[in-house]
Amino acid sequence: MKMLSIGAFALATLTASAAAAQQAPTNPGPVLPGVCSFSGERVLGASAAGQALQSRMVQLYQEVQGELQPYATAIESEAQQLQQSAASLSEADRNSRVQALQNRDRELQQLQQTRANELRYTQSVQAQAIDTAARPIVIAVYQERGCGVLLSADAVAYINPAMDITDTVIQRLNAQLPTLSFNRMPVPVQAQN
Repeated sequence: MKMLSIGAFALATLTASAAAAQQAPTNPGPVLPGVCSFSGERVLGASAAGQALQSRMVQLYQEVQGELQPYATAIESEAQQLQQSAASLSEADRNSRVQALQNRDRELQQLQQTRANELRYTQSVQAQAIDTAARPIVIAVYQERGCGVLLSADAVAYINPAMDITDTVIQRLNAQLPTLSFNRMPVPVQAQN
């Protein structure tokens, strides 16, 4: 029986934010005036709202598993019963029960896909809310530091830590958006296509 593929999705979110830090050079080089860096991934992983998002997504995943597991268990049990009693059933009765079991399995797979889509959509909406709250903070820190160029720290192998504005953004974001509270969201019809 296929279990939800969203488990990997939820756990990948957690492991991406908890990835081991790279060994930094002992001499990071000079601070280049006007050049700054920022890590959106680190904001999602280290901010209070980002951690609340990750924690709540794990809870929602577990809720979905709890919802779907009884269906999967019932179908597996029914399949075993059918297999054991197949010899004593007429062909028509056996075919009818097999068809009903296949229909229930398809319904379960559709429900699994729906829940996986809901979880992906929910995470996307909440991550967007964090990004929306962080964006003006990034701009303000960018201007305060006199940055002329803002590099994505997620795409740069090494940069002098003095040029990174991420920690300041996280501190201010934590003050502005200390947590998130949300439930699983249905995917709007237009977003399902």
